Amino acid sequence: MTPATTVNAIAVEERMLAVDVLRGFDMFWIMGADSLVSALNKASGGFGPLKFLAMQLDHVGWAGFHFYDLIFPMFVFIIGVSITLSLDRIVEKEGKPKAYQRIFRRGLLLYLLGIIYYGGIGAYSTKGIRFVGVLQRLAFSYFATSLLYMNLRVRGLVIVCATILVGYWVVLTFVPATVPGFEPNATLVHATYAPGQNLTNYIDYYYLPGRKWDKTWDPEGILSNIPAVASCLLGVLAGLLLRNQNVQKQKKVLYLAGAGAAIVAIGFLWGLQFPVIKKLWTSTFVLVAGGYSCLLLAAFYQIIDVWGYRRWAAPFVWIGSNALAIYMLGNFLDFEDLARRFTGGPIEESLGNWGALLTVTVGLAMAILTVRWMYKKRLFIKV
Repeated sequence: MTPATTVNAIAVEERMLAVDVLRGFDMFWIMGADSLVSALNKASGGFGPLKFLAMQLDHVGWAGFHFYDLIFPMFVFIIGVSITLSLDRIVEKEGKPKAYQRIFRRGLLLYLLGIIYYGGIGAYSTKGIRFVGVLQRLAFSYFATSLLYMNLRVRGLVIVCATILVGYWVVLTFVPATVPGFEPNATLVHATYAPGQNLTNYIDYYYLPGRKWDKTWDPEGILSNIPAVASCLLGVLAGLLLRNQNVQKQKKVLYLAGAGAAIVAIGFLWGLQFPVIKKLWTSTFVLVAGGYSCLLLAAFYQIIDVWGYRRWAAPFVWIGSNALAIYMLGNFLDFEDLARRFTGGPIEESLGNWGALLTVTVGLAMAILTVRWMYKKRLFIKV
C-alpha cells in the first residue's frame, strides 16, 4: 500500500493535461510574456489596464504580493501535484526501491542543473559559485517532499506542513540574531523582518558559501528552503484530491477553489503581523501563493476536465511538457536577442516603442515554436 494515499489514480492522460497546462501557463511568463506586457504598456503610453498588468508582472520590492511573485512558488506547488502522479505509478510498477532511486537521482540532477544555470564551476574565479537558486530550491523541495510523501499518510503530511509554517514564524519572530552591518555582538531583541536584519539573512551571511544573489544574503538561501517544502506539500494535498475517484469532478473544483480562497485570506490576515515576503519565503507567503495556485488549478481543471475545452491550451501543453528544457535553453540562448537580429536596428528604431514590442513578440514566438517543434518530435527532456 502506498504511504500517504490509498485513493485510486485517475487516467494518466486525463490527470496530466490540466497539470501540464498550468505548468505551461506558469512558464509562459518566464519565457517572455512578462516582457511582452511591459513593451505593450510602453508602446501604449501607460494605458490604464496595461499599466496595472505591467506592475503586476514585476516583483514587489520586499513585503507585498504581485502576480509575478506567484510564478516561482506555483512551480513548487505543481511539483507537489506531480509527485502524487508519478511516485505512486513507479511504486506500483517497479516497487519502492525504484521510487527512492528516482527521488535521489532527480533531486541531485536538478540541483546540479541549478549550479550550471548560474555559471557552474566556471563562475568560481569571477562571480563565485551560486550554491542556491531557483532550480536548487526546486530540487530540495522535490527531494524532501517526496521522502515525506513516501513515508507519511495524509494526516502526517498536513501536520508536517502546519509545523513548518508555525515553526518558521516562531524562529523568525522570537530567535534573536546578530545583524550583519550592525556593531559587533549586536543582537535583535525584538522581531524584525527588514532586509538584512532577520534570522534568514543572518544565516546566509555567516554560513552560506559562494555567491549570494543580494551580496550578503540570498532570496533562495538556506533557512527559507524549509518553508518552500510547505509550498510543495500544499501541491501534494491538491494532487491527492485530484486523484480521488470518489469525489466528483465538479466537487473537486469547488473544494480546490474554496480551500484556495480560504488559504489566501488566512495568509493575508496573518500577514498583518508576519508580512508576506517572497525573499524570505515567509509562512504567509506560502499560504498566499499556495492559495492562488489552488485557485488557478481549480480554474484550469474546470475548463479542461469538467467542460472539456482543450484545444485553446495547446501552446501551454507544448511549454509545460518541456518546461525544464526551455528554462535551461533560455539561459544559453536569448530569444529576444535572436529576434533582434531580424527586427532590430533601423526596423526597431523606426517604430519607436512599437519596435521594441515587435522584437519581444518575435522572440516569444521563437521560444513557443521551439517547444512546439520538440513536442511534435516527441522530444521531452526530463530528469
